Amino acid sequence: MEEAPRCPWEHDEVAAPEVAMATEPALEPTVPSLVDRYFTRWYKADVKGKPCEDHCILQHSNRICVITLAEAHPVLQSGKTIKSISYQISTNCSRLQNKVSGKFKRGAQFLTELAPLCKIYCSDGEEYTVSSCVRGRLMEVNENILHKPSILQEKPSTEGYIAVVLPKFEESKSITEGLLTQKQYEEVVVKRINAVTAAS
Repeated sequence: MEEAPRCPWEHDEVAAPEVAMATEPALEPTVPSLVDRYFTRWYKADVKGKPCEDHCILQHSNRICVITLAEAHPVLQSGKTIKSISYQISTNCSRLQNKVSGKFKRGAQFLTELAPLCKIYCSDGEEYTVSSCVRGRLMEVNENILHKPSILQEKPSTEGYIAVVLPKFEESKSITEGLLTQKQYEEVVVKRINAVTAAS
């Protein structure tokens, strides 16, 4: 059985086989990560027409979608330092004011695919907006990245997630229309690299 592709920045994953053999003889090196085991990865490339500003949507079998940054996003590239992160979308809208209660998730902010979730400010002056990419109710935002922005870069698929969105039940299958599978996304990234190589 072929192992699912690994992301080099996920530090909580199983070590390479030769390292695992040396330190943990009984450990199976092919065990998938928790993310790969319970979530399906979907991708949105060039969000809002901005090159390489790719998002990753981790969809659980219970419909919950975890919004994260995709591996090719500029924020995750070497040399980038996050200065701050803000869930204050506009003067009158803050995702931190999202209050969810009860079985029917009352009070949750409703998001469209293009709804902004947060803004990331880097030390080089660059600013990036992270969008929902899926329609649904905002269940929670990750306040931990406000206090420790570096975890967004160190563990984007786990502790460094952006937000959790719950699509409507009747839309839970259709929300992935227009999104890329992991294989399709990898092909997009390869084409970008080839284009840059050809241009140089």
